[in-house]
Amino acid sequence: MARSIDQQIAATQAKLARLKERQKASETRRKIIVGSVAISNALKDPEKARALAALLRRAVTREVDQKELIGLLEELDGVAAKAERP
Repeated sequence: MARSIDQQIAATQAKLARLKERQKASETRRKIIVGSVAISNALKDPEKARALAALLRRAVTREVDQKELIGLLEELDGVAAKAERP
């Protein structure tokens, strides 16, 4: 039995929704990977630590997000401060 136009539209919309969901999951994975690499490298290099901390302080404006980053910012500041000590 042939599907009606309405059924074809519904099936196409469902497929589009699944594709959008896969795209969002892919973008999220990419952000996690990039963030992990950036943090890992910054914690090993005082200049990168200083730069990442400054970027986060400028770019993260929501209070709830700022609270989440307190520990990381302290770690980055500690790495950056080590380079300033003789």
